[in-house]
Amino acid sequence: MSGPVTYEMSDGVARITMDDGKVNVMSIAMLTALDDAFSRAGNEARVVVLRSGRPGIFSAGFDLKVFAANDAEGSLAMVRTGAELALRLMAFPLPTVGVMEGHAFPMGTFLLLASDLRIASRGPWRMGLNEVAIRITPPGFAVELARSRLHPAWLSRTVTLGEMFEPDEALGAGLLDQVVDAGELDALLGDRLGQLMALDTAAHAAAKARLRGPAMAAMRNAIDSELTPAAYRQRGDTRVRLPGAA
Repeated sequence: MSGPVTYEMSDGVARITMDDGKVNVMSIAMLTALDDAFSRAGNEARVVVLRSGRPGIFSAGFDLKVFAANDAEGSLAMVRTGAELALRLMAFPLPTVGVMEGHAFPMGTFLLLASDLRIASRGPWRMGLNEVAIRITPPGFAVELARSRLHPAWLSRTVTLGEMFEPDEALGAGLLDQVVDAGELDALLGDRLGQLMALDTAAHAAAKARLRGPAMAAMRNAIDSELTPAAYRQRGDTRVRLPGAA
C-alpha cells in the first residue's frame, strides 16, 4: 500500500502507519487510505495497530485550510469521511490499538477514542477537542464519541472550553488507557498484543457491539442529521482561526 498510509501484516497483527511526510493531516486522501487499510485488516488480521510514522505527531487533524476557505462542499466531504471512519472503528470486529507518540488534534483524537486500547508515550504533546478555540462547534458525532470514553468533567472541559491535555492528564480524563516513558512503549505494546491475540474474536466483536451500541446509534444519528448539504448550507460562513492568525 503506497501513499500516506503503509500496511504491514505479521503473525496476525496488522500494523497501519500514517506518514504523509508532514503532519498527517486528515485529508480525504488520508482518510480513504486508512479506510482501505482497515478493510484489508478485517480480512486477514486478528489485531490491528494504528500509529504514526512521524516523530512528535500522531495527526494534525482535519485540513483547516479547507475550513478556512469557507468551502462548504469540501468541508462536508472531509468531515463526513472522517466521521464514517471513526464510526467504523467503533464497530470494528477485531481488537484495535491506537498508539500516540505525538500531538493528536481533533480527528486524530477521534481515531484514538474509537480504538479499543489507547496507549501513549510521555512527551510534550497534547490531545483533545479544541474546535471552539478555532471558531468551530465540535461535530455531534465527535461529542458522542468523546462522551462514550471521557469522564464527564473532563468531557466538558475539552468540548466546551477547547482544552487539550498532555498524556498523563489525558489518562486521567479517559482519553488514554496507559501512558509510559518513550523507551517502554514498544515493550508495553508487545505485552498487550499478546493479551489481545488470546481473545476470542467472535466474543470480542459481540461484546463491543453490545457495549457501544448506544454510542454508535447516537453517532449515526448525528452524522445523518448534521453532515448533509442542507445542514452545511444553513450554517453559512464557517471561517476558522488558523494557528498563528489574529
